[in-house]
Amino acid sequence: MKILVSALEHSANIHLKSLKKELSDDVEFIGIFDSELGNSIVDLRSLAIMGFVDAIKKLRFFFKLNSIMANLAKDADKVLLIDSSGFNLPLAKKIKKKYPQKEIIYYILPQAWAWKKKRISVLEKTIDHLASILPFEKNYYSKSAPITYVGHPLLDIITKFKEELNPQVKHIAFMPGSRKGEIKKLMPVFKEVREKLALEATIIIPKHFTKEDINELYGNLSGFKIAHNAYETLHEADFAFICSGTATLEAALIGIPFVLSYIAKPFDYFIASKLVKLSHIGLSNIMFTQFNKRDLHPEFIQQDVTAENLIQAYKELDRSTFLDDSKSLRAYLKHGSSKNVAKILQS
Repeated sequence: MKILVSALEHSANIHLKSLKKELSDDVEFIGIFDSELGNSIVDLRSLAIMGFVDAIKKLRFFFKLNSIMANLAKDADKVLLIDSSGFNLPLAKKIKKKYPQKEIIYYILPQAWAWKKKRISVLEKTIDHLASILPFEKNYYSKSAPITYVGHPLLDIITKFKEELNPQVKHIAFMPGSRKGEIKKLMPVFKEVREKLALEATIIIPKHFTKEDINELYGNLSGFKIAHNAYETLHEADFAFICSGTATLEAALIGIPFVLSYIAKPFDYFIASKLVKLSHIGLSNIMFTQFNKRDLHPEFIQQDVTAENLIQAYKELDRSTFLDDSKSLRAYLKHGSSKNVAKILQS
């Protein structure tokens, strides 16, 4: 079986690798994905963007890539789209128009419930199987929509969870993200927090960063241990300061109490604040408030990201309550999704 895969993000490829293990040996990937999984038509590093401005600069490149992918669909038995709605939804529409009978599966759906709700009707008409990773997501779709909650992919790859916490915080972890812009903005604040708390500190740096990247983005890292394995580091630490994104949900599921920080480019933040109608930006808070009337963790955005605010939140957060809430969140998500998505692809 030949599957056309469109997985542009690093996080999408982590979940794709878990999915690959559940598929039979005769399944072949074509399209866009991590080079470890086969012959991708493009280097994923060339796809990295942060914010609306960066996206506009690369529009021509992405239009061309979209057309190449649509042509490749001719030779595929099925199409698997993962996340990246800005690229994948137009691709789905193009493929469905050219090849109406081609089955399209969308895994890790566009967050249409958060913004652009008009996309929901487009998804229902264009996608043959909507593989949802959020239990509440199906409530936003019509009753006849081809949507199934398959479980959450992080529960396929996170295997160690905290069952109890150390009585005192001795080791803190910092996770400033993987995008260069967010790292540069957060590091000065994180360094000040580390200095004032004077605890053992570890900075989590993506494995693919070169020495030149590290010097440019992080600067002087004296006082920090350097780690590349995020899950192991978060499991061993007692508290964490984390950027926005998937990392917040990873930390919540592992069970490490944390504070979220997010600083976007002013223009990007202005646009997003007009489009997105949510009371939280952390995915873990968004999920947790679906079945609870309070937050799981503190969030600080833009000018509120200061060392003083982060340290105060650190001191005030009830770690024991957080751990109990973390276990509730894992129970809410139930299980991983790789096996269920593999069944859909091979049915």
